[in-house]
Parts: sequence; C-alpha cells; structure tokens
Amino acid sequence: MAFATHAIHGAVSLVTLERPERLNAIGAALLVDLHQALHAAQTEPSTRAIVLTGAGRAFCAGDDLKEFAEQSESAEAISLHCERIQTITRDMMFGPKLVVGAVHGYAVGGGFEWMLNCDMVVAADSLVCFFPEMALGHFVTGAVTHLLPQALGHQRTMELIVLGERKSADDLAALGLVNRVVPEDEMLASAMALAAEIATRSPGATSRLKRALASGLGPRIADALALEHAEAAACFADPDTAQRVQAFAEKRL
Repeated sequence: MAFATHAIHGAVSLVTLERPERLNAIGAALLVDLHQALHAAQTEPSTRAIVLTGAGRAFCAGDDLKEFAEQSESAEAISLHCERIQTITRDMMFGPKLVVGAVHGYAVGGGFEWMLNCDMVVAADSLVCFFPEMALGHFVTGAVTHLLPQALGHQRTMELIVLGERKSADDLAALGLVNRVVPEDEMLASAMALAAEIATRSPGATSRLKRALASGLGPRIADALALEHAEAAACFADPDTAQRVQAFAEKRL
C-alpha cells in the first residue's frame, strides 16, 4: 500500500498521507510516495488546485524517530532524508498549482513545516503544532528559517522553534499562519470547497501569481534550504543528537 495517495475530484486533486497507524510519521517510503503523489497532482491536466491532508488522527507527527534512530549513524542516509523532505517543500512551493493544507490533530516538526509550505491552510479545531527539533538536537529543514521570520519576526520565530511550545489552531490563526479554523468534521469539506473556489479562477493568472510571489522568495528559499541541510547534517553528526533521539525512541517502544 502506498504511504501517500492522489485522487482527482473534478478540478481538485486530493493528496493524502496514508500512514495513520504511525500518525503519518515521516519515513523514507512516505517521502518517496508523497513526492510521486504531489508530482502527479501538479502535472495532472484537469487539476487546478491541490488539497494536502493526512489520514487518521493527525496530519503528520514529524520524523519517524524509530526509523531515524536506525539510520542516524549513516551520514549518507541522513543527507538523503533531508533532501527528500526538502523535495516536498519544493514540490509545494514551486509547483504551478496552489496547495491548500487540510490540517488536523498533530502537525509536528516536518509536518508543521509542510503546513507552512502550503499556499493556504484550513485548520481543524483539533490542530496542535510544535517544533521538537531543538529538544532532540535536530534542525528545521522546510525553509522555515526564512518563512517564519518573514511572517512573525525574529523574536517570535526564535520562541516558536527554540522552546517548541505547542500552538493550537486558534493560536496559529492569531499569528497569521492558518487561514481558517473549522470543526474537525468539517475540515476536509471546507478545504475541498476552498480549493474548488480557487479552481474557478484563471489557472494562468493564479499560476503566474504564485510564480511571482515565489520569484522574490526563490533565491532566498534556495539559500535557506541549502543552509538548513548543512546545519541539519552538522546536528546529526553531534553525538548528543544520537543520544537524544535514542532516548526519545525508546520511550515510544
């Protein structure tokens, strides 16, 4: 079974993370399948907007630390993992079609990053987001070192990432990081309706608008991704990180 799927609903493509038993935690297979699903959606001729969501109780619980602990001694595996995560960021931010996030439950670490990479976000009232990276000795990798200071400023960005405080859907709306907050049982329908509304706009104009907005960010996003990749590799080479990841993983076993 694929860990991410692509389904066409009229002019909207629905891309779903399909690892509900692990809260859609990010592993190698999920990254490969999600890239393929997003590529299929971005290149589907009938699609004018994309909805990204997660099956089960959460959008995405971040890295699968159990799998990650098994790979953490391999620099090549860590580098490939970072590159694959950042490929998803590129798929969403630089693809021609707008991506609407339908986000519920947990959006943690890389899942929080992917939410921030969406063009618009419909959040369920159950949503909880946080960055565990600093506690684990990890580093953020989804261009958030550029995106969050743009949205929040330096001090709030530092607070959000360093302290890893949990933010509710209402908190995120107050920060301007989500567009709408709805009851969880209405989330997907609301996101699909928003995407359908986007699909009624000129596809050429919306694609050009997305490209124009990205053009100002493009070089800086590329620089941010490269720097994040390098800093992540340095963090993962630190023995302290391996100890922190192993300790966390053992608590989950």
